Amino acid sequence: MRIDRISVELRPRSSWEAAELGTALVRTHARAIWIPYVLVTLSVFLAIHAAFAWFGVLPWALLAYWWLKPVFDRVPLYVLSRAVFGAVPPARETLAAQRTWGWGWMLHYLTWRRLGFYRSLYMPVDLLEGGKDKHKRRNVIGGSARGVASWLTVVFVHFEAAFIFGAIAMVPLLLVPIEAWPELGERFGKAYIAQTHWVNVLYSALYYIASTVLEPFYVGAGFGLYLNRRTQLEAWDVELAFRRLRERLGGTLLVAFLALGLVLSPGRDAIAAEAAPAANDVPTLRETMGDAYVDPARFEKAVDATKTDPLLHPSERRTMWVPRDLKLKKPPDVDAGPVAKFIVALIGGIVKYGLWIVVGLLVVLLVTTFKSWWPWLRSAVPRRYVEPSPIETAPIDHAEDLPDDVVAAARALWAEGRARRALALLYRASVEAMVARTGATLVPGATEAECLRASRALGAADDRDAFARVVRTWQYAAYADRMPAAAEFESLLCLASSRFGWTA
Repeated sequence: MRIDRISVELRPRSSWEAAELGTALVRTHARAIWIPYVLVTLSVFLAIHAAFAWFGVLPWALLAYWWLKPVFDRVPLYVLSRAVFGAVPPARETLAAQRTWGWGWMLHYLTWRRLGFYRSLYMPVDLLEGGKDKHKRRNVIGGSARGVASWLTVVFVHFEAAFIFGAIAMVPLLLVPIEAWPELGERFGKAYIAQTHWVNVLYSALYYIASTVLEPFYVGAGFGLYLNRRTQLEAWDVELAFRRLRERLGGTLLVAFLALGLVLSPGRDAIAAEAAPAANDVPTLRETMGDAYVDPARFEKAVDATKTDPLLHPSERRTMWVPRDLKLKKPPDVDAGPVAKFIVALIGGIVKYGLWIVVGLLVVLLVTTFKSWWPWLRSAVPRRYVEPSPIETAPIDHAEDLPDDVVAAARALWAEGRARRALALLYRASVEAMVARTGATLVPGATEAECLRASRALGAADDRDAFARVVRTWQYAAYADRMPAAAEFESLLCLASSRFGWTA
């Protein structure tokens, strides 16, 4: 790998800026990426749907294509890993490389790592670096970029869903009149429930278009995160700066040093004289250092003092529980073979991701059965008992004659704060006036509805309206505890007295 040939500006970036760098690389090399990507994915897409249609399980074809997305991600990753160093591969080379490149890791990415949120970040580590002990390498490269990598997965899933649902909604919005929307929705719902072939093909085609447009950007964003982490950990930007400085100044400095050496080099006699100096002319260390000379014993003592200085080497005491014999607790080192390591890694991956799948299925089950268990859960919580307000009851003697002045009696009751009794008196007087005019016969305990039906025999429409208003006001007060305002009561009283002749 020649980082001096890299085609992007290397510098430490934030994780989101690095993801944007990866998408910019995808846009720059769009032709080199999408031509082989479409050729590979379209052929597999058609082959899967033809095979599943042949066996009569066409609804599962889309799931099978979605599950193979890590295999297709090798195409944009292969192009970007070469293009970033200035060697953009042609489509023929990219297609030829897919027969052998990166297949060693596809078993991992099609099984327990298929639902991992860090796929865009970990695939460059596995497919581009090679070597052993990839688990530690993934942890180092992942670092602080794991959070952004997981959010990239979530964001692109939502982008695909928005693309599909937007395309489905665009058809009725643009091509179907508003009046036909309910009928179209009903037909489409029946077709979806019946799982007809054209609905399956429509969904598959929409998903293929969405994934073909967005998946290279997803891979590119993860590749940008990978480049940024390598730059942060290995200081690629510093190394590249020194290489460029050497290329720019290397030749000039070499010529300058050679010329300076020839000018300042002493003659042959001076060299011979300096080659054999007198023994008495050799200066001692104390004479050379002068006042800066320090006795070795004092120097060692000063070094020891710094080692015990509490400011330079602070210490603290902690209490913890440890095994009595660490040697007995340590398991023996066993050099397992590659088959055993693979089996252990396979079982560990199945257990690890299997638990997450179980948790996800439980969440889906709880969401889908929400209407079944939520009312039961709410009923188990004791409700706060609120004591109802007492009902005021007052017996009315219907056999008692009406007062001579109904208006004055009703006003007196209202002024005393007995609004319900005032309205009851007004209602009773209105009913007797209506019966006297129409000659209707009301059974004992007749309801308000029966009184309203009997009032239809009143000759004047104003009389019927006035009676209906009295009945409605009484119903609101008796059954809903909604008393009229004082002005409204006075208006009703005046209207009833004028229509039923209670005043001269």
